[in-house]
Amino acid sequence: MSKLDEMTLGEIKEAAALLSCGNKETGTLNNMVGKDVIIRTYSAGCWFGRLEEKAGNEVILADARRMWRWWAADGISLSACALHGIKHDKSKIVEAVPSVWLEAIEIIPCSPGAIDSIKGAPNVQAG
Repeated sequence: MSKLDEMTLGEIKEAAALLSCGNKETGTLNNMVGKDVIIRTYSAGCWFGRLEEKAGNEVILADARRMWRWWAADGISLSACALHGIKHDKSKIVEAVPSVWLEAIEIIPCSPGAIDSIKGAPNVQAG
């Protein structure tokens, strides 16, 4: 019988945590998967949606709305949009697409109020 066979469940969990802590893809950097987020991209602007997958700087966003122009309800930054939502009269938010692949440089989780605000924004119309 090896030492491995004698390990308790607690010791196995500790070992598993130690082994995954250096692996960014299966460690804590994916803790936003499944949450509504704002993504700032390299070249495709800013997007809002549910983070479905993340691998390195590549993400798949579901129910994704391009934030063509945004104005924070309180504050001046994209982070403020994620915290407080947007001003509907000054923002231009595009109709949602089922999913989109993006290269993310920033992933910001949204507060419940911000989620309601951005989801509730009217679809921008041309003209």
